[in-house]
Amino acid sequence: MSLPKALYELEYSHGSVYGEEEAAALMEVLKANAPSCGPRVKQFEDAFAAYCGANFGLAVTNATSGLELAMIAAGVGPGDEVITTPISWISTANAAACRGAKVVFADVDARTLNLDPASVAKKITSRTKAILPVHLYGQCCDMDALMELARPRGITVVEDCAHAPGAEYKGRRAGTLGHIGVFSFHQQKNMTTLGEGGMTTTSDRALYERMLSYRSLCCRTYDPKGKYLPIDEEQFPMGKRYWYLDFDGLGYNFRMTEAQAAVGLVQLKKLDEFNARRIEIAARYTELLSGIPGLTLPYVSPVVKHVFHVYCVMVEKSFPLNKEDFMWELYTKHRIKVWSHYMPIHLTSIYRSMGSAEGDCPVAEALYHKYVSLPIHPRMSDETVQYVTDSIRALV
Repeated sequence: MSLPKALYELEYSHGSVYGEEEAAALMEVLKANAPSCGPRVKQFEDAFAAYCGANFGLAVTNATSGLELAMIAAGVGPGDEVITTPISWISTANAAACRGAKVVFADVDARTLNLDPASVAKKITSRTKAILPVHLYGQCCDMDALMELARPRGITVVEDCAHAPGAEYKGRRAGTLGHIGVFSFHQQKNMTTLGEGGMTTTSDRALYERMLSYRSLCCRTYDPKGKYLPIDEEQFPMGKRYWYLDFDGLGYNFRMTEAQAAVGLVQLKKLDEFNARRIEIAARYTELLSGIPGLTLPYVSPVVKHVFHVYCVMVEKSFPLNKEDFMWELYTKHRIKVWSHYMPIHLTSIYRSMGSAEGDCPVAEALYHKYVSLPIHPRMSDETVQYVTDSIRALV
């Protein structure tokens, strides 16, 4: 194959694809002077919620803000505990820590790297307010087991679905398996909204209304007689002849723009196609990398639809190179960028300063020295996949 073509496709190793449809949708918004949160945002919210199978969607600036809104809706605050995974982007844990709660890290399943319900069960106390599983790399957690732990104790379960739009668990889509789902539309994700963006989903109206209020500074509208308008009308009150503002809490501005939502509506229509291509690439990787001594390929649970935001391999001790040398050789000799998703959160400086330490999550800590994510995105051709796998075989 053409080496320059492969290197071009590998320059950005994750993410979605923009086309003429997104450009046309964006131009329509620009012609309308590119307003902020308006009818296109509501249309995007409704469409995304329907896609997932949830009653409500709430578009936000990014998944980090969505996670914070979810913690607010769950009533998380000082003195509470939130159980989550050590293998994720740090925003997952920060959402609870920034509310003043104690973050409790449970260990992960050695095959999927997802939160291990058995470890979660050992970490639950009378102060546990929420469980925050992450559908890591695009594969849903064992949600039945987690919900069985949470339900009788009144614990709120917030799914971090940043890697998993369109992923399924026993035929149900991510974002509807717990009480709240939080999605990311960052530029590296399976679908994107102009670099940043996110969505929360829920079928609980009370949780939705609390997140909706805090997304927009806890702003309320009321009519000239002092009667507060229903929450659905508050979202777009500008059509009212008379309206007045009040604020009943310390909220945020986490609103999505019309431009992002317009692009999001187009991306949503393409999401299944994008995910299908990711699944094809993952299958091709597995076929071409099978049988390499010391290289463990991803495990996919038989009850899930894995949408492969990340294709993660394990570089075992029996491989000729260790993890660091494996990554360095691929980059310096073949110009292939591979990544280590992620440093265990509990071993970061900030969480060590709050009491976390080595030994808290031994499975996650051991896996950190093995896992490497290979490039995967819908733009990759079969020839580029072949180039990556040939380069890996050249290291053996």
